[in-house]
Amino acid sequence: MNKDDTLLHQKRKASWFLSIIPGIGQIANQQISKGILFLVITSLFAVELCVFGIEALTGLVTLGSVPGEDHSLFMLIEGTLQLILTLIFLMFYIFSVYDFRHTAAMKAAGLKVNTAAKDIIRHAGDKGFPYLFTLPAYLMMVFVIIFPVLVTLFIALTNYDFYHIPPNSLIDWVGFKNFLNIFFVGSYRETFVNVLGWTMIWTICATTLQIILGIVTALFVNQDFIKGRRIFRMIFLFPWAVPAFITIMSFSNIFNDSIGAMNTQVIPLINHLPFVELPAIAWKTDAFWTKTALIMIQTWLGFPYIYVMVTGVLQSIPGELYEAAKIDGASFMQRFRNITLPMILFATAPVMITQYTFNFNNFSIIYLFNEGGPGSAGAGAGSTDILISWIYKLTTGTSPQYAVAAAVTLLISFVVIGISLIAFKKSNAFGNEEVM
Repeated sequence: MNKDDTLLHQKRKASWFLSIIPGIGQIANQQISKGILFLVITSLFAVELCVFGIEALTGLVTLGSVPGEDHSLFMLIEGTLQLILTLIFLMFYIFSVYDFRHTAAMKAAGLKVNTAAKDIIRHAGDKGFPYLFTLPAYLMMVFVIIFPVLVTLFIALTNYDFYHIPPNSLIDWVGFKNFLNIFFVGSYRETFVNVLGWTMIWTICATTLQIILGIVTALFVNQDFIKGRRIFRMIFLFPWAVPAFITIMSFSNIFNDSIGAMNTQVIPLINHLPFVELPAIAWKTDAFWTKTALIMIQTWLGFPYIYVMVTGVLQSIPGELYEAAKIDGASFMQRFRNITLPMILFATAPVMITQYTFNFNNFSIIYLFNEGGPGSAGAGAGSTDILISWIYKLTTGTSPQYAVAAAVTLLISFVVIGISLIAFKKSNAFGNEEVM
């Protein structure tokens, strides 16, 4: 190794050393203002780590050691927050190292390097404007979305339940025991399978029916031969105009087995028809009929939104397309299948998919109509509970199971996200933007 190679090797070692502490390397590159800023950020994090961070991370690992004094849940939350802050600083540290070496490489190549504060700010505003503009949104997303998700994940890995409620009792890490219980332990497994099965049936049936009814009513009202279309449009908007809470509670009374309008007025009226003899139906005491009523009510509540959306799409379709199709001899069904339906799906596919995800977690109608009853599916769930209402009961019952509820919450998230991604990909929902 000659003298030049030795000198180059020493410079590389020096550059590695300078990049260890954020800010030192920037000062060495004569970017004084940037170096001071990086040093200040590093110093603030070091002080925070010494004063609060190390204790918080230790608490996250141990979850306390003295019952009655250590609050395991608070320690878990504080430790999660500190973990996120540490990860953010590590990303900043990596950026600092990259910035130093990139600037050093530019200087070695004889390229101009901004050293004055105003030049650095101007360069950051020109080249890094997209990153600076979106940085607050990303930070907000970290603490509004990622932080709660991490806390939920960590709770699902503990034994947080009725017998382990801090500060009187400590919470302990149990790993994936709660997930294994859901899939393999008798009571939880049977309940999870039953509730998940009904949740899927409820989501598919209720959402599909409200979409079909919304499309049909929109097609009906937008036909030229229909008179009084404004009146029909107002009528079809009534279910949407009335608050869902009031509608659900009203239907809960209407479907009452003994005094509800369905059994005391509607069914007797139907029985006046020839060759029709319907018995009174146990709408709220028989699980099958309760599920049927829930699907019908959600169809009534949900179709006006689809109706309004599809009406806007129908009014934007050029009439020349239908005229050309009629000249070619296309029937009504052929025009609907080849013109109307593709245009509707093209414009509304993402919203249609979100209707399925909404009903998958539609807590209000399930709980307000019959509180998830009648009967029991085990593990605190009623026979008509969906996953989200089961979670509510797991956390508010006489023997709350917070950790199991957190595990079910994560499973719901995985199911909804997975199905939504597949549906978006199969429908090419966002790929349509490139075509437009």
